[in-house]
Amino acid sequence: MTTLSLIEARVLGALIEKSMATPDYYPLTVNSLVTACNQKSNRDPVMELDEATVNRALDGLMVAGYAGRVLGGGSRVEKWRHVAGKAFQLDGPELVLLGLLLLRGPQTTGELKTRSASMTLIDSLETAETVLVSFSEREDPLVIRLPKQPGQKETRWMHLLCGPVDPESYHLPEPAKLKIQDQTEERIQKLEAELAALREEFDRFRASFG
Repeated sequence: MTTLSLIEARVLGALIEKSMATPDYYPLTVNSLVTACNQKSNRDPVMELDEATVNRALDGLMVAGYAGRVLGGGSRVEKWRHVAGKAFQLDGPELVLLGLLLLRGPQTTGELKTRSASMTLIDSLETAETVLVSFSEREDPLVIRLPKQPGQKETRWMHLLCGPVDPESYHLPEPAKLKIQDQTEERIQKLEAELAALREEFDRFRASFG
């Protein structure tokens, strides 16, 4: 399994998320992907990546076999898609959980189930837990369960695509307070998707003069 940089992990997570949350606007142009990576909602940490940085990350993901270019289809603008399902042999719910961990850092099983709602239905905590345990028991584990931290009631899961983690020495940052309710986050996601579509239309318009 190829070790990813933090930026490559963010780009891959954004591709996975948008493939399910906004399929009408997927695959993504680089401009749309920059917007997805830099969202203020549903991201931890929040990043400010530019186009050149995202392009370098895409090159790395393509070499690793986790992403690829999409050409043709009547568009002269280059687009990108993930191939994580094939690379890791994952189905829909499994992809969702991996994508959430790439985008939002260590999370409890309950947080992952709740946050999966905009992408696909995970019917129970038991289903999510089963998937996560199976990830951790692979020959090359995709996730690890972190021990409970002081003041926390539940354990959290962390992805391992950026390299191995020593669970005993890892310390979570102070838990962020939720500033935006779920319904507000959904509205923000919709607006961001509409903005990405407008950017894509502009890219096509600009390319028609190239």
